[in-house]
Amino acid sequence: MTMLSAPSMLSPRVLIPFLLTGTIWGSTWFVITGQIDGVPAAWSVFYRFALATPALFLLAVLMGNRLRLNRPEQLLAIGVGLAQFSGNFLFVYHAELHITSGIVAVMFALLMVPNALFARVFIGERVQGGFVGGSMVAIAGVAMLLVHEWRAAPLDGNVGLGIALAIGGMLAASLANVVQANPTGRGVQMVSLLAWAMLYGTIFDLGFAFATAGPPPLPEKWQFWAGTAYLALIGSVVTFPLHYNLVREIGAGRTAYNGIVTVCVAMLLSTAFEGYRWTPLTASGAGLALLGMGLALRSKQRR
Repeated sequence: MTMLSAPSMLSPRVLIPFLLTGTIWGSTWFVITGQIDGVPAAWSVFYRFALATPALFLLAVLMGNRLRLNRPEQLLAIGVGLAQFSGNFLFVYHAELHITSGIVAVMFALLMVPNALFARVFIGERVQGGFVGGSMVAIAGVAMLLVHEWRAAPLDGNVGLGIALAIGGMLAASLANVVQANPTGRGVQMVSLLAWAMLYGTIFDLGFAFATAGPPPLPEKWQFWAGTAYLALIGSVVTFPLHYNLVREIGAGRTAYNGIVTVCVAMLLSTAFEGYRWTPLTASGAGLALLGMGLALRSKQRR
């Protein structure tokens, strides 16, 4: 297999979507908490992707992408859909019933670890020691942030369940990140693959919501539907094609570092709008996380 260096992180085609997805997803953690306030989490997930799916198909048509997938491509779309748009989000939304969005966001900043491991197993990506060393530094920083969030979070006694659900969501997202970059996935335009994947995930979400939460509620507050539209169109239709293209461009391990950007944005927004209080522990943790990201991104990742 030919070993190719990943494109430079300073290239506009990499840097712009990297920062954009991290920034947008940093804002979605706050919106999700409003979506599960009085509404079953499973139905909130379904509403989000029921709105996003037709928008993603429309985007594929406008881009001139082929919509007809062959059998291996459809099977891949099913796998990605169940992992990303069902498993990942069902786990995350339910996790936020038990632990704060800050803890979930911080945990997802560690996505680079399973991404790198799964990428090595499934698509043969290799990383040099600099990536591993930088990841260890970042993990230490994220752990410090997690300790602070754990101490400060108003938990309901089910923190263990919440963390387990968050880990499940992280592993599901990581698996979807990696498998779509296999040779079959690379033969399909990204938006087309994601549109079909989202459709399959939405169908599963609908069945899961009926089975676990009963008939669908119809919230009357406009804030719920505004939040759903934001999560569907901006937090999904805009970001997922950018994110998955990054996986193909720079590898699953380094792409996962936009989770660090996400955490930083989420914490800045919390500082501005929720009165988040910085401490020496959180400041040190954020600094270590950013330092680790910089060290890891300087390393060469090869396929």
